[in-house]
Amino acid sequence: MTATQPATQHQQAPARSGRTGRLIAGSVLAGIALSLLWSYEFVDKTIGDNVANTLLGHDAKATAIGGTAAGLLFAFVSGLAGTFTACNIAMAASIGPMTHAGAGGTPAAGLRFMLRPLGLLTLGTVVVAAVYGFVGVLLGDSLPQLSTATTAGGMPVRLVQSVVVFGVIGLAFVYLGLAALGTVRDPFARRPFARVFVLGMLVGAFLIGRPYPLFHKLFQWAAENGNPLYGAGAFVLQSLGNIAIVGVLFALVVLVTRGGLVRWLAARPARTLAVTGALLLALGVFTVVYWTVRVPAMFGYGWFPTMPYN
Repeated sequence: MTATQPATQHQQAPARSGRTGRLIAGSVLAGIALSLLWSYEFVDKTIGDNVANTLLGHDAKATAIGGTAAGLLFAFVSGLAGTFTACNIAMAASIGPMTHAGAGGTPAAGLRFMLRPLGLLTLGTVVVAAVYGFVGVLLGDSLPQLSTATTAGGMPVRLVQSVVVFGVIGLAFVYLGLAALGTVRDPFARRPFARVFVLGMLVGAFLIGRPYPLFHKLFQWAAENGNPLYGAGAFVLQSLGNIAIVGVLFALVVLVTRGGLVRWLAARPARTLAVTGALLLALGVFTVVYWTVRVPAMFGYGWFPTMPYN
């Protein structure tokens, strides 16, 4: 140790703090901007409906679900079609935590270790989806999510459930993002795999607030069917469809580069934490602002600016 080292370390701390502050500010602004620019009609209808109609071979909204097999197929396809909807896009933030967790591996550990985060994300998602599908069928029409009623201001009651659920999930994403950036206590600082599993559970919980029309149709079919096991299976397939694209992309990147990209990020741990924190924070802010500010404003509860196309 030299006499200059303490001073140098003291100078580096404000520099790191400044970079973190700029990253947080940029992520928050990105989340707000996305909530302003977002066009649910384009994502839900132009993308979602067309994908579902093409894969199913008929009008997904207008055609009745004909039996258990058709219902389970509808569940996966509608989940895949809803990948980029506002009630699921925050799932993309899982790329950062999965990369961070996978970065803990070594070439000797093999690709299996690097793909382990994908399995944990899927497990967390499936657990929550199965439980909610089972319970949801038992509760049926008593859930606000299946209600056709509206509030005094004309806001559908099922959207009230969406506002509450996504508000809570969005705040959880924000906290996880700030924790990854080191600004609040990080319960997963030494447990990156646990972070991925919990994130998977949050992604599975998207179903609890999802107002997406195709999911609403699936939920109604499952409730009318009356078998909670069918409900659990259908909701699991819906969630698997929701994470399929991101999961396949992550797996392909790991396999094609033989873990090279993950190891490149691992070479500088601060880099992977920055990616993790920025994604979680930006999409967490988007989720909170979109669902708790913009959606209520559409029905006269508060105000939020709009773009000409949305």
